[in-house]
Amino acid sequence: MRILLKLSGEALAGEKKTGFDEATVRKAALQVKSLVDQGIQVGVVTGGGNFWRGRTSENIDRTKADQIGMLATVMNCIYVSEIFRSVGMMTGILTPFECGSFTKLFSKDRANKYFEKNMVVFFAGGTGHPYFSTDTGVVLRAVEMEADVILLAKSIDGVYSADPAKDPAAVKYDEISIDEVIEKNLQVVDMTASILARDNRMPMWVFDLNEENSIVNAMTDRFHGTKVTV
Repeated sequence: MRILLKLSGEALAGEKKTGFDEATVRKAALQVKSLVDQGIQVGVVTGGGNFWRGRTSENIDRTKADQIGMLATVMNCIYVSEIFRSVGMMTGILTPFECGSFTKLFSKDRANKYFEKNMVVFFAGGTGHPYFSTDTGVVLRAVEMEADVILLAKSIDGVYSADPAKDPAAVKYDEISIDEVIEKNLQVVDMTASILARDNRMPMWVFDLNEENSIVNAMTDRFHGTKVTV
């Protein structure tokens, strides 16, 4: 089995809201190791929101702002990769653009070779192009790498009918189809990513990274998040 795990930048920061919370990342690493030890192939995409949200700036060209965001995801992947290594996993980092000796250039063949060696593969740098989010990046890589499911580890415990922080009447879904997500514009991932997931029949499990053993639970009947079906 092959999964693509998306770790949001905000989730990596924990309660600090910015930068890294090492205890949070280490807990995630230990969970991923238990999956790898079971023979599950794991790819990882990180967001960059713990460092940079370019769209909040009105003084920077959008293309440049998005490039800063791509580099934020490279920093995140290098950091998370090292924490994964510290608990006994082998890792490789791939980017869609050259980063000197920091990463290797992405190709499907190279990624598959890493998977065959039981390595966790980090897909950093998004799609390599502006105007595409890391949401689109994770769905794109999941489709390219023929993953079975995307695990979306967020700072919220699932998909709701509205923003629960703003609407106390918001209802959480245990399961919802990607068609309904698009129709209701629920922003599980952005619209481009949602349509890509729908057209390529890529399911997504959404859950709270901070829940105890949430990554492991996502692969069992103890899952407490939302399943976005196709």
